[in-house]
Amino acid sequence: MKKIICGTEYDTAASTIVKKVTNGYYGDPCGYEETLYVTADGKYFLYTNGGAESKYPVEKITRVSKKNAESWIVEN
Repeated sequence: MKKIICGTEYDTAASTIVKKVTNGYYGDPCGYEETLYVTADGKYFLYTNGGAESKYPVEKITRVSKKNAESWIVEN
């Protein structure tokens, strides 16, 4: 997935996965995944996607600061 936020392109195919967290099983309507990525130039973003009844029913990319990325890693 690609998304441009404030003039910067965030692309899951061109970035490195830092950490991935899954909840549920494949096909679970309440299941979801959260994946933290870092771009080649050191920008972090969170890719989220899930089932229709999950907290992420639509796939989304959200940019995050390095500090928030580090906190997310520890919390998850």
